[in-house]
Amino acid sequence: MAEAGSRTTDTRSRILDAAEVLFMENGFDGTSMRMITSRAEVNLAAVNYHFGTKELLIQEVFRRRLTSLNQARIAALEVLEVEAAGAPIKPSRIVDAFFGTALRMAADVEGGGHTFMRLLGRTYTEPSEFVRQFLAEEYAECVDRFLTALYRAVPEVDRKEILWRFHFMMGAMSYAIAGTDALQLVTGKFDDEDPSQLAPRLMSFLLGGLRAPLAEASLR
Repeated sequence: MAEAGSRTTDTRSRILDAAEVLFMENGFDGTSMRMITSRAEVNLAAVNYHFGTKELLIQEVFRRRLTSLNQARIAALEVLEVEAAGAPIKPSRIVDAFFGTALRMAADVEGGGHTFMRLLGRTYTEPSEFVRQFLAEEYAECVDRFLTALYRAVPEVDRKEILWRFHFMMGAMSYAIAGTDALQLVTGKFDDEDPSQLAPRLMSFLLGGLRAPLAEASLR
């Protein structure tokens, strides 16, 4: 019985791993069930048995890693809240708890974190309606907690402006995690550097954007 359960888990994991890579490479609409079954080396009946539909499959692909990512973010924020003892948390530490946690997952090439974060980044720019709704629900608690912390950390910045800046920060992270391919399209060349430099470079950029003064004249 244990062996049968292990085979079931292995089959499910292979399907999720295959779907994760293919959705990252081709997008949701560009990935067929046939492509998934071929890469996972299973038949369609196995996919239907474990997930039912393509829509439910992609939800499980996201839930498998996004739930733990958001839990890690909240856990990091709660540590900061305890340390702050009721005082506002430094913006740099809030930014690191949310975005730094994601960047550390993106650095996990062997465990699949890198592929997942690239998929998540692609989804931000090419979301289908049902995926958009699903991700909004998955992010709701985590994002609310972090926005509340940011409101206290930078009271001089209007809350509506913080929402916009958080949106821009999410986009910047997604673009950066996508790799240098996009930059090569714009510049024509790009010299690869130590990938470990991505996190400090991006974190500096995000924090600068969060704290930047608002040019009122530009909004009129």
